[in-house]
Amino acid sequence: MTWEERYHPLRDEWVVVAGHRQHRPWQGELQGEQKQGLPQYVPDCYLCPGNSRVHGAKNPNYSSLFAFDNDHPCVAAAAPVPEPVQGPDLGVHQNRRAEGVSRVVCYSPRHDLTLAELSAVEIAELFKLWQAEYRALALLPSVEHVLVFENKGEAVGVSNPHPHCQIYATNFVFKTIETELRACAAHLAKTGRVLFRDLIDAELHDGRRVLADNAGAVGFVPYFARYAYETYVAPKRTYLSLADVPDAELLELADALKQVLVRFDNLWRMEFPYVMALHQAPTRGTHPGFHFHVQLHPPLRRPNLLKYLAGPEIGGGSFISDTSPEVTAAELRAVSLQHYKER
Repeated sequence: MTWEERYHPLRDEWVVVAGHRQHRPWQGELQGEQKQGLPQYVPDCYLCPGNSRVHGAKNPNYSSLFAFDNDHPCVAAAAPVPEPVQGPDLGVHQNRRAEGVSRVVCYSPRHDLTLAELSAVEIAELFKLWQAEYRALALLPSVEHVLVFENKGEAVGVSNPHPHCQIYATNFVFKTIETELRACAAHLAKTGRVLFRDLIDAELHDGRRVLADNAGAVGFVPYFARYAYETYVAPKRTYLSLADVPDAELLELADALKQVLVRFDNLWRMEFPYVMALHQAPTRGTHPGFHFHVQLHPPLRRPNLLKYLAGPEIGGGSFISDTSPEVTAAELRAVSLQHYKER
């Protein structure tokens, strides 16, 4: 049995690693069996080509990538000004407009494909579309930050399995990015080095947690992982956002992400659920030491068992990891890089 705290430099917090808890007796809720064999086209899917969406807009008969404004945006350019706070609030209650743009990007016209099943070339084309979206949204005067993310799988609450992601361009910077900005700037001021480059160098030197490694990009389970199969994918050179990554390195980044996603699916021969987010610097100002990267947070720690956020995480604000990053990385490193559906 081991209990160990590991420092998470990007979040400036400690993670408790208690890997012996992975196989403790469990009598709580289990995840159901995964649905298999989706059709290539679903007549009532809001995202399939040619279909009508929830408010009546009709999708074109797209043949590759398709981007459009979200029909249920969480931020909007036309967001109303909220009513002033009423009563003797003593100055502690504040509100403001939730201004911005919400976009959706479909990866493929096929309802049954996932990002893991696209080729590295197709993923690189998706990166180019994300770059174009970022550049266009960053020009809007109200936009301070662009968050690209994918919620994949019923385990993270996705209601539509058609392969897609979302883009939130907001008048604020998301909290996790704010924390990383401070950590990266502090590390640069203290050492003269880029924090994430130091993380990459440390992971490559250790080697045990590396899942993908090519000339321009790397994928690894971080030493301080909070979720069992948490993984980072990043270019080896420092860029503030995906929009800054040159074409010559996009395919290498796509190849590293592809390897990670295939390892995920092959681990338990299932479509592996996750939350994926692109960690990009804000669209304005200078951000010393920040390094663009992709974070993937799979919620499962066993094929049918979620990592539940409970007392320590929600009540105490500190993560307890029930697995060892070295063990979970070894599991992922041991699987084939040929997707199980291709066999």
